[in-house]
Amino acid sequence: MKPVRVGICGLGTVGGGTFNVLTRNADEITRRAGRPIVIEQVAHRSLNPACDLTGIRTTNDVFEVASNPDVDVVVELIGGYDLARDLVLTAIENGKHVVTANKALIAVHGNEIFKAAHQKGVIVAFEAAVAGGIPVIKSLREGLGANRISWVAGIINGTGNYILTHMRDEGRAFEDVLAEAQALGYAESDPTFDVEGIDAAHKLTILASIAYGVPLQFDKAYTEGISRVTAEDVEQADNLGYIIKHLGISKRTDSGLELRVHPTLIPKERLLASVHGVKNAIAVMGDAVGPTLYYGAGAGAEPTASAVVADLLDVARDISTEHRYRTPYLAFGGITENGESLPIMPMEDITTAYYLRLLAVDRPGVLARVASILSEEGISIEALIQQEATEGELVPIILMTHRTLERNMNEAIRRIESLADIAGSVTRIRVESLDEE
Repeated sequence: MKPVRVGICGLGTVGGGTFNVLTRNADEITRRAGRPIVIEQVAHRSLNPACDLTGIRTTNDVFEVASNPDVDVVVELIGGYDLARDLVLTAIENGKHVVTANKALIAVHGNEIFKAAHQKGVIVAFEAAVAGGIPVIKSLREGLGANRISWVAGIINGTGNYILTHMRDEGRAFEDVLAEAQALGYAESDPTFDVEGIDAAHKLTILASIAYGVPLQFDKAYTEGISRVTAEDVEQADNLGYIIKHLGISKRTDSGLELRVHPTLIPKERLLASVHGVKNAIAVMGDAVGPTLYYGAGAGAEPTASAVVADLLDVARDISTEHRYRTPYLAFGGITENGESLPIMPMEDITTAYYLRLLAVDRPGVLARVASILSEEGISIEALIQQEATEGELVPIILMTHRTLERNMNEAIRRIESLADIAGSVTRIRVESLDEE
């Protein structure tokens, strides 16, 4: 059959990995696709010493690739928002299929991109945008297509997981482990997207859209980072039988969809609690299949390239199929209409349990006042630990609550922090069982 000709835009970590996997495994890929997948052109800003570009047409203009009549599929691996959006929309307008690993692009501009692609009858594939080499998008969109999904929860940022893992294993502070992660190349010089949950929120937005058939709504995702998590919190969680993980969580409820990223205490016996280092894992609950778990390398040159090339295989197989018979981009047809009945819930309307840590003056009646405030806000205490006084006669108090509304907890914390005998702000981390209920 006629070869599928690919134009790769970006020859950095993932672009270089994709180039090398395509060339190294060309025979195997041809056997799987039923036709050759060949690299027609590469656009790059600087040479990647790991890639042999001998005989490959190159350019420093990505839009040259998007308009090249000999290119069937544009592989967008340049990252970012604006230039990537313009490149993808140009490629679509020129009738080219698109494969991308850009989660920010899909989460923020995906609705516009999929509409344009539908009108032109071209494929946009994005498996590599979530969890690197883990085929979670295909599993959720196709493998679990018979299921009504109840919830999706995952460790979908390796940098944050690396930091929390080493904080727990070695008792180190957040800032210390972050500096190490940056030195090892796991974290960027500006780590905001990773440690403040923005990267995970991009990915969770995509997973939720596929799981529930709603439009991409990144702007409605609640995002909270791990920079305030202390070594003491990690130790106390461990003593209570929990592990702190930075999770993306989406749940279907009678009131709508939860879409939230934040530090979370989960019981040690849960599978997600045993996912350490830079690894990713996503748990999905379906009504027919029950709980499933997808685990592996969430980043890196060739793990992510594995997902990019898998998308290219799908394009090669479907390129001759009439558009209306292909799998919908986000798993559901008429996705906007389906999404109208499932609004994204405000964080204050979400119900969960909580871990609280506060420092109180060692004085009679302080703990009673704290307990009274919680009771007045409809919050019941599951467990309480009062430790020995620290320097300055401050007593660390650890509270675990039963499930309650976020708005009630916010008001309770505001009132507790206003007490004269409370030093500083109250630490609050949400608790999830992530069981089969």
